Amino acid sequence: MTPFTYHRAKDAADAARLAAEHSGARFIAGGTNLLDLMKVRVEQPTHLIDINRTGLDRIEETDDGGLRIGALVRNTDLAAHRRVRADYAVLSRALLAGASGQLRNKATTAGNLLQRTRCPYFYDVSKPCNKREPGSGCSAIGGMSRGLAVLGSSDQCIATHPSDMAVGLRVLDARIETIKADGTTRTIAIADFHTLPGETPQVETILDPGELITAVTLPPPMPGRHIYRKVRDRASYAFALVSVAAIVGEGERRVAVGGVAAKPWRVGNAESGGVDDLAHALTADARPTEQNRFKLTLLRRTLSAIMTEASA
Repeated sequence: MTPFTYHRAKDAADAARLAAEHSGARFIAGGTNLLDLMKVRVEQPTHLIDINRTGLDRIEETDDGGLRIGALVRNTDLAAHRRVRADYAVLSRALLAGASGQLRNKATTAGNLLQRTRCPYFYDVSKPCNKREPGSGCSAIGGMSRGLAVLGSSDQCIATHPSDMAVGLRVLDARIETIKADGTTRTIAIADFHTLPGETPQVETILDPGELITAVTLPPPMPGRHIYRKVRDRASYAFALVSVAAIVGEGERRVAVGGVAAKPWRVGNAESGGVDDLAHALTADARPTEQNRFKLTLLRRTLSAIMTEASA
């Protein structure tokens, strides 16, 4: 492991300021992804900023009837929260489909959004990876690609985003609050937060260097059936081959898809059609490999199963 220095931030503004002062700094909270990456030398920060004592661990109601979720709220606590279970059940179910109980006890809301891909070539420092080392090449293209992206990929990268929670947040139209080193804040729609690889697969979000997530806000509750279905190789502790978050109500349907792209995937203008129309719209620009072409069929069948469940 590369030597690093450590600082415990007293609040969010202090954390962002410290990040600006230390080149190569990273924020750490639960550490469920960052520490693993440090051990295999994918991540080699020179300075860690502990944000666990910044007070960003509360869930509060907003004036419009929604929820504000602090960046440090643990996944277990968020999934079990009374309001989340009652009014945002798709989010609770997405969280419970992720990782394991032990990891959910440590993993945070912000950390979940920012977790890195689980592409095997990204983790293997002996193999070229444009996301890890820009310009080195993509070993997954022409390599083992069964679990990788069929949508939104590029000639530089076909990795997927691994988060279940992010798919639930995407269907809920969540917004992400941040603070920068100069104390300025902004709010980002989750639709805009994650980026597609394009020519710069190493850039995964629109966050500026040192910008800290402080909270995620949810709009007022959306009526209807909340469903999250995750299709994976085994029943637990596995990432999605395909996942679907859906809210199906009277005259309205929202659908977001995971496991197929570098960000949660949603095509809002097609959500009012039938399953075939929705599946076609979601996969219209698909670029599958021979190994993961099955995901297109799997996605359509998962959509059909969810719509059947919603109408039961």
